[in-house]
Amino acid sequence: MNIFEQISKELNIKISQVENTVKLIDEGNTIPFIARYRKEVTGNLDDEILRNLEQKLQYLRNLEERKQDVIRLISELGELTVEIENEILKAETLSRVEDIYLPFRPKKRTRAIIAKEKGLKPLADMILDRKLSPCNFEKKVSEFLNSEKEVLTIDDAINGALDIIAEQVSEDKDFRDILREDANKNGILVSEKGKEENNVYDMYYEFSEKISTLPAHRILAINRGEKEKALRVSVKLNDEKNISDILFALCMDKDNFCYSFLEKAVNDGYSRLLFPQIETEIRATLKEKADEQSIEVFGKNLKPYIMQSPILDRVVLGIDPGYRTGCKVAVISKTGSVLDHVNIYPTKPQEKIKESKEILAKLIKKYGVSLIAIGNGTASRETEKVVVELIDELKNDNLFYSIVNEAGASIYSASKLGQEEFPDLDVTVRGAISIARRIQDPMAELVKIEPKHIGIGQYQHDVNQKKLDETLFSVIEDCVNKVGVDVNTASFSLLSYISGISKTMAKNLVAYRDENGSFKSRNEIKNVKGIGPKAFTQAAGFLRIRNGENPLDNTAVHPESYEIAQKLYGNDLDKVNISKLSKELEVGELTLKDIIEELKRPGRDIREDMPKPILRSDVLSIEDLEVGMELKGTVRNVVDFGAFIDIGIKNDGLVHISQISNKFIKHPSEVLKVSDIVKVKILEIDLEKQKVKLTMK
Repeated sequence: MNIFEQISKELNIKISQVENTVKLIDEGNTIPFIARYRKEVTGNLDDEILRNLEQKLQYLRNLEERKQDVIRLISELGELTVEIENEILKAETLSRVEDIYLPFRPKKRTRAIIAKEKGLKPLADMILDRKLSPCNFEKKVSEFLNSEKEVLTIDDAINGALDIIAEQVSEDKDFRDILREDANKNGILVSEKGKEENNVYDMYYEFSEKISTLPAHRILAINRGEKEKALRVSVKLNDEKNISDILFALCMDKDNFCYSFLEKAVNDGYSRLLFPQIETEIRATLKEKADEQSIEVFGKNLKPYIMQSPILDRVVLGIDPGYRTGCKVAVISKTGSVLDHVNIYPTKPQEKIKESKEILAKLIKKYGVSLIAIGNGTASRETEKVVVELIDELKNDNLFYSIVNEAGASIYSASKLGQEEFPDLDVTVRGAISIARRIQDPMAELVKIEPKHIGIGQYQHDVNQKKLDETLFSVIEDCVNKVGVDVNTASFSLLSYISGISKTMAKNLVAYRDENGSFKSRNEIKNVKGIGPKAFTQAAGFLRIRNGENPLDNTAVHPESYEIAQKLYGNDLDKVNISKLSKELEVGELTLKDIIEELKRPGRDIREDMPKPILRSDVLSIEDLEVGMELKGTVRNVVDFGAFIDIGIKNDGLVHISQISNKFIKHPSEVLKVSDIVKVKILEIDLEKQKVKLTMK
């Protein structure tokens, strides 16, 4: 099976779709561009399938490259046979290729290598071939005694030969598969209390679970506990049966004279070499599986979080709460500009509640504030109480507040980007600005922060950081390009996610804009340094120009299709015969449909169809709750074991996976996604721990 056939089978798509897509990727086209503007070529594959295809293509190409490397390396050793070469070429995974290469891989001077240097390999072969018997034993073994090589006794010779056999056992791909199969079917991961006391891990002090059923969050928790020396972790396999199976493969006859030697070698090879290697491999595979699942969950959470509906046409007052240093306040205009900023001290130790309310009231009146965004960190609860009292006192029916996830705001505030954006403002004020802008236009603000710092997902700092960064970059890239950006207002951060635009090009776009004023047309983008025809083709459809020379520049219609779009002006777009018109205009039906949709709603923001954040005017505390009470909440995070819901109290409530649906679900993401607005019922209240359990049933 070739690469294209394999991808076709795994993704359940046609070979022609794979071939056409690979050609587009190899030509340097980006996934967002292919997904949006080459639908006819790919057969309308969406960005998710295209990303999977790209990953599988990379893996399989790396696999083919490694196969050729291994064939070359074994050939250079003079050990390559037709059988070995065929076995390598047929291997379907990298681990299988490495198993085949293992016996030939250069290694340190092991006990087996030292024994071979002493000339004991032929003796090892005699034992393996069962050519020793009580009659010829001493005579045959004595031939290998050599004082210069320090083989002085019969035992020296036998022990050296058994070291060679032990290593061969550990490197045999079939024997390694015996342990892998046992691990997959019956293997158990065991954790016990370690050297360091840490109650966070007390549920793992006497813990065991089948490897095949371990969920990602448990694997990562155990790994973290082990790293912190709070846990000792091991893998348990059916050692007795595995050793027996290996022995049986080497010698079926227990009465054979060589059996006892083989038994000793197998036991040694298993416990000293084979099992430790496979245990390491099993733990690595578990980690890889957990990383993969957690990164997938993170990506699924990030997408709706980034794609939250913007709140347009509201002046927003952002508050970054605090105790000793007070609360930082920033007022942001409808277009995101900073209008004012100040510090207030409504919380401990100063508790200047009256003065704080007066300052906020003046700002609200002066700038026409209609929404207050409060960060959910330290002192959030106390700040929220003051804001609610103020809203009640002002009797303003158009004034609301919302609690905003402030994760990563402090990182942005102290970043180079934050300094460049607001060089004259204190780092703390930048945090309040970020909180306000997050509710105003979540995507535009959140792209300024490394995604792993924005408070969604699980164990994001424990997983493979390179894979995490790659996945999250892809998610944001797909989101940004689906929405499109205004080239005249977008930040450098936002522009750098646009298809075909590198960070250097993004900086050049901003510099050109600063020097020459607003772009009047998409064509003008070609004047920017570094943006050649190829980059322009990839980027143009995703860059919007509002109130420009050509109204099509404010749509997702690509410049390559302007001629077709212009021919549609004056038509009743609801009554167009797509099939007939596509033939007349010599354009694909999928492309034509997209053009028509854009002409129907020019300049539309697809995020407008997403759930709007819950805006509140009153405060709720855990003491106000009662079991059985029904509430509306916002999904803040989705993890393997359930979802955390913001119901308007200090801590998010938890809906366990068993309480999400009346149907059986494998993962909460089958039903919920971040930013969903859901109806929940209070199941359990723990006032001491300030925890609330919820149900959606």
